[in-house]
Amino acid sequence: MIRTVDALLDRTIVPGYTRLGYHLRKVSWTRDDPPTDALHGKTALVTGANSGIGKSIATRCAGLGARTVLAVRDADRGERARREIRDAVPEAQVELELCDIAEPGSIDACARALRERHGALDVLVHNAGVLPGERTENSAGHELALATHVLGPLRLTDRLAPLLAASGDARIIFVASGGMYTQPLPFRDPQYRRGEYRGATAYARTKRIQVAFGPLLDGRLADHGVSVHSMHPGWVATPGITAALPRFGSALRPAMRTAAEGADTAVWLATTTPAPLSGHFWHDRRIRDEHYLRHTRYTEGHLLSLWEYCLDAADVPLHPPRPPIRPRRGSAGPGGSGNR
Repeated sequence: MIRTVDALLDRTIVPGYTRLGYHLRKVSWTRDDPPTDALHGKTALVTGANSGIGKSIATRCAGLGARTVLAVRDADRGERARREIRDAVPEAQVELELCDIAEPGSIDACARALRERHGALDVLVHNAGVLPGERTENSAGHELALATHVLGPLRLTDRLAPLLAASGDARIIFVASGGMYTQPLPFRDPQYRRGEYRGATAYARTKRIQVAFGPLLDGRLADHGVSVHSMHPGWVATPGITAALPRFGSALRPAMRTAAEGADTAVWLATTTPAPLSGHFWHDRRIRDEHYLRHTRYTEGHLLSLWEYCLDAADVPLHPPRPPIRPRRGSAGPGGSGNR
C-alpha cells in the first residue's frame, strides 16, 4: 500500500512534490533516520550554503557531527549563515570558504585552500544554483546556468578528487530539480545560444544534465571509493524561488515544503548505511525514474558527446588519473588492526 501511494504521488506531481507528499512518505522512514553521530569525525562541504536548502543541509550535517564547510560566494552572507548554524548547533565545527562555483579561478582557489587544511573529504553536496533573468556568461564565456550547475561542479569535483579518494567512502550529492522532467538533454546547444532565452528553461535543462551525468561521474570515480547521487527536493519555499519565480512561489506557498524537508533526502544519502545504490536519481529517499515524457529521452551517443564537451569546457581531463593504492578507511593497512 505504501509503495502504491508513493508511486501515485510521484506521477501526480503536485501533491507528491509538496509538503503533503513528504509527510505521507515519511511514515515509512522511522527506521532509516541517521544516528545522531552519523558524521562524527567526517568532513562535509556544501556549496550555496548561506540560505535555503543548502543551509539546511549544512545545519543537519553539523548536527550529525561533521566538520562542515560552507562554500559561498558572498562572505557577509556566508558568515551570517555560519553564526546561525553555530547558534543552532553550539558544538559544531563550521568553516567558511569563498567559492563562486561559476568562476574557474574561484573554484581552483577554493580547492587549493581545502587541500591545505583537510586530509579527506567525506561528503560533497553540489547545491549552489542560479536562475538567470537573462542570458549571461561567466568570465570564461560559458552560459551562467551551465557554468553554475554543470561545469563548476565538474571542475570542483576534479580538483577535490585527492581528498575524496582519501575518505574511502566519499559521497557526492547533486541537488537537482523536478523541473528537469520537462526538458530534454541539450546536447546540440548546451550554451543556450539558440531561440528565446528563458531562465526557468536554462535552469531545468542544466538540472537535466546533472542527473544524466550522475552515472558517468559515478563510473569515473568508482575506483577512488567515491559514490555519486542526484536528488530533487520537491517544491521548497526558499529565498531563491521567491525572487526568481514570485508567482509560482506565491500561488503554492501554503503547500510548499520547508527547506529542512527539502534537504532531507540529501542528508539521508550522505549518512545512511549501508551506502545507497550509487549513480541514481532520488526523491524522498527512493530511486525515481529519470523520464516521464518521451521527448526527454536521449541516446548514449548524445549523452557521451555532451559529457566530453562539458569536461573540456570545465578543464577536466577526459580520463582521470589512476587512484593511489591505499587502504580504505576502516580497513587493515600495514600494521593496522582495521578498527575505526
